[in-house]
Amino acid sequence: MKFAALAGAVAAHNITAEVETQYLSYIAEHGKSYGTEEEFKFRLATFARNQKYIEQYNAKVTDDAATVGLNHMADWSHAEYKRLLGYRSRPNRSQGKPALPEVTDVPASIDWRAKGAVTPVKNQGQCGSCWSFSTTGSFEGRYQIAGNPLTSFSEQQLVDCSKAEGNQGCNGGLMDDAFTYLEKNKLETEADYGYTARDGTCKFDAAKGVAGDTGFHDVTPKSPDALRQALQTGPVSVAIDAGGINFQLYFGGIMKHFCGTSLDHGVLVVGYGTEGSTDYWILKNSWGAGWGEKGYFRILREQSKEGPGVCGLQLDASYPIM
Repeated sequence: MKFAALAGAVAAHNITAEVETQYLSYIAEHGKSYGTEEEFKFRLATFARNQKYIEQYNAKVTDDAATVGLNHMADWSHAEYKRLLGYRSRPNRSQGKPALPEVTDVPASIDWRAKGAVTPVKNQGQCGSCWSFSTTGSFEGRYQIAGNPLTSFSEQQLVDCSKAEGNQGCNGGLMDDAFTYLEKNKLETEADYGYTARDGTCKFDAAKGVAGDTGFHDVTPKSPDALRQALQTGPVSVAIDAGGINFQLYFGGIMKHFCGTSLDHGVLVVGYGTEGSTDYWILKNSWGAGWGEKGYFRILREQSKEGPGVCGLQLDASYPIM
């Protein structure tokens, strides 16, 4: 679309010249393009609305609380954003084995990224496959911790091949069902079974399968101590409530009031720590390194408080047994 046509579309929607300039810079930065004037108008109006919200929200932020900002989803509708949130629990779901015995020596902080057990941040695209990325994240970490090279494993294999266990590909799934699939099938590498961000026919090649699991552990729900202890042995898959606009536009800081406890998104806890007097969990997302804190985010850790946890973090945590 020519810039003259863009200017006409801007004027028609009462968007200021300053916002127009900012949006054109945003388009260039994120490599976006639109095929029609109508779509441009829609995206521009969404961008302007979100930009205004960001300014108003951040003006109220104090201390170490999270802020929001412009990212690649700043011109998305909320319906488009919600398609990413593919955690789907279900009745009669797979059940894990009891958690491991308590660890007696629990350090004040841990970060599995620094220990070489976390692959680079990935991007699920516009597919509700977050559950598969959460699964590979804990699988990759524990595979490395078991003495193997850090390996990027295939989310697409789980998207295409674990439907018999209850998963629905880009329409959602459950990490525990993926762990159940891996009890019978070895997981291929990302290089051998690449990600396409869409549903496909299962192309699993047993000869290329690298490793599976022998089941999974469920972390005791509503217990920050149980989750912290589980993290002593490796990254942990968790479900959270990520349905709000604040999560969509998260820019950095510690999430304290961003969410409820309606679980809809699968992510990965890779550690925990403390900033000043505020304890937090460290989590890896699957929306690319341009979102949040280089693809990661932090959530308030209420270490002495039993309950669902902020964003429901303590309600459904599990990890594979390697």
